[in-house]
Amino acid sequence: MDNIYDVNWFKDWFNSPYYHILYSNRDYLEAELFIDNLVNYLKPLPEAKFLDLACGKGRHSIYLNSKKYNVTGIDLSVQSIEYAKQFENNSLHFFVHDMRIPCKENHFDCVLNLFTSFGYFEKEEDNYATIDSVCRVLKPNGIFVLDFLNVERMQDCIIPHQVKEVQGIEFTIDKRIEKGFIVKNIYFNNKGKKYHFQESVKMISLDTFKKYFEANHLEIIDLLGSYTMEDFNPLTSDRLILIAQKTK
Repeated sequence: MDNIYDVNWFKDWFNSPYYHILYSNRDYLEAELFIDNLVNYLKPLPEAKFLDLACGKGRHSIYLNSKKYNVTGIDLSVQSIEYAKQFENNSLHFFVHDMRIPCKENHFDCVLNLFTSFGYFEKEEDNYATIDSVCRVLKPNGIFVLDFLNVERMQDCIIPHQVKEVQGIEFTIDKRIEKGFIVKNIYFNNKGKKYHFQESVKMISLDTFKKYFEANHLEIIDLLGSYTMEDFNPLTSDRLILIAQKTK
């Protein structure tokens, strides 16, 4: 059996071209719908500055910028940022950066962390460091939006085994819950070579998020359960979307 997880899995997997192949069919319309609904909900001022934390290839950043907002996207993946940089302009910028480390303190009106781009780290102090970083880069009274999976519902919906063909590559995906992590092992062959990558996301409960936020001067002001901005229900919601405000 594989080890429970590779603590640095995200450094290799997010920089692999196969990561982008496997997830090439992600729903851009869903991402745009969420941004539309989020902007309508937050009603940011025209001059508001956004930070897209763990932005990937920038799909949320690019669409948000098309609404004339100033957006900075950061991600640890060199390959993702290289791709996103082709869309840069005077009000849209992308950088390779670790989200545990603050950038531009007291600079942003809103920080976004979307599509389960949290919970990658083995150590709790790294999760606390990430939330501390968010607080540091926010202006006073700034808003933090964290979009995570609803772990209560996820436990009942996990698919332990599936095979998915994308761009001629057959990916075998095994998923399990072990020691508080959702561990996904991804196996495939390409050009005569066998590959194995792994993803692991910590099953973080709402109560744990409350601890992270309270320790870093962030007050939760709303909980949403979907990209259509429905109220959060721990039993039925697919998502846990936390809206928090910097209090200090």
